[in-house]
Amino acid sequence: MAGGATARTRGGAARREGRRMIVPPTNVRVLIATKAVNFRRGIMGLAVIVEAEFKADPFSGVIYVFRSKRGDRIKVLFRDGTGICLLIKRLESKFRSPRIEDGVMRQL
Repeated sequence: MAGGATARTRGGAARREGRRMIVPPTNVRVLIATKAVNFRRGIMGLAVIVEAEFKADPFSGVIYVFRSKRGDRIKVLFRDGTGICLLIKRLESKFRSPRIEDGVMRQL
């Protein structure tokens, strides 16, 4: 795509400069853990945190974001319609979480 334009493909994926990326629906909720988690945890370990700490169902369609202690990696837990997925991302810089006021995260 010339000039960085984005075109939609079938299945909701967006295509940008020859790459595909997953684009969640606009009405999806994203919950960010405010404390770092042990990054040795896998899908089921993070699902247990979702149930215990968030008091939520990890299969509900909500996207859950966890960060490492150093803040240089994140794990994203979500359901894609066929099962639960775990995305792991190493960041080039530190993860900067939104500020917390009255127990609620606010946008930066």
